[in-house]
Amino acid sequence: MDTRAQSFLTSLFNAAIAAADPLKALAAALPAPPKGRTVVIGAGKGAAQMAQALEQLWPTPLTGTVVTRYGFAAPTDHIRVLEAAHPVPDAAGLAATDALFAEITDLTEDDLVIALICGGGSSLLAAPAEGLTLEDEQALNEALLASGAPIGAMNAIRKMTSRAKGGRLAAATRARVVSLVVSDVPGDDPAQVASGPTVPCRSSRAEALAAVATYKIALPARIASFLATAPAPPAPADPAFAGNDVRVVASAARSLTAAADLAKAQGWPVQILGDDLEGEARELGAAHAARALASTAPRLILSGGETTVTLKSKGRGGRNSEYLLSFALGIEGAANINALAADTDGIDGSEDNAGAFATGQTAAAMRAAGADPAHHLAANDAYTAFAKAGALFETGPTGTNVNDFRAILIGWPT
Repeated sequence: MDTRAQSFLTSLFNAAIAAADPLKALAAALPAPPKGRTVVIGAGKGAAQMAQALEQLWPTPLTGTVVTRYGFAAPTDHIRVLEAAHPVPDAAGLAATDALFAEITDLTEDDLVIALICGGGSSLLAAPAEGLTLEDEQALNEALLASGAPIGAMNAIRKMTSRAKGGRLAAATRARVVSLVVSDVPGDDPAQVASGPTVPCRSSRAEALAAVATYKIALPARIASFLATAPAPPAPADPAFAGNDVRVVASAARSLTAAADLAKAQGWPVQILGDDLEGEARELGAAHAARALASTAPRLILSGGETTVTLKSKGRGGRNSEYLLSFALGIEGAANINALAADTDGIDGSEDNAGAFATGQTAAAMRAAGADPAHHLAANDAYTAFAKAGALFETGPTGTNVNDFRAILIGWPT
């Protein structure tokens, strides 16, 4: 990829990230200070940066605890930042969840809980329901991640097997809870972000069992047995949620708009396919390749959402690199097509890259470096193929998470 296209694609990604900056996002969404104490809880890959921003914005004393992924912490003065594992929970996540409950259990109606919720919180809030163990929750997460099921289906099951998700964390306090949510889910339903620890929903056992059947999820035996009789989370009308408030402060839609505005200012015709695209990553990549090849005039095509990967092998890579490897094969040999696919949190799956770049010559570059792109796609090993081609996109943790960002440049405007 030539440096001009790479630089421009990177600037679009940066514009999307800036639109979800925690300091900017939180500033317009803060509640009024309470008569009593202000206590902060939070979970997600951007929770530490949200806590850091809140400390700068909040006008009165506050305390609290948030949990984020290992390596994603940020310095704070009054809010404790804990780290735990993602995407498979660990004992540190279990302890962190207990710490969040401890922060809010003894509060009164005069107090305020500010919940900072963003993507990744489902794994970080390790909290198996009574009768289940951490090992059960780990096995469940591994089964869900391998299933290729969409996030809504996975969360329906998670909410039935957790003592924190599905609004249960918020139900544990008498204080008013205001949830400030950075959405990483299609449709921006706050009850789906991090499996909604502070946001009730109408999830049910029937919904969870239907998800298992529809997506043929191979549940661990203990989870399947528990799910057969699991009680539903508290309903939205439960008195425990009276007076609570939920505010989505950043989303993929806003970030895509910011990238589009930057491109339009530089003369690009822009098409946004949507901020809520789902489906198998490789299938969407192939479909977008066909769309790009059919385009004759210069344009920028943007999209967001959350694709899935059905694991058939234990290669390296996340959904963005798998999408883009399929896309690269689909446009092989084409001229004047440049693309970037990346996760806005800076980590694609569990690797150290946010995503990757691709052109019509990327597949050939992989072969020249000793990597068969078709083989790597079949083995869910897109990371290795892009690494060999020198086409990884690496940003480090961005401090936010509004899900996938995909940009395809076709030609160049005059």
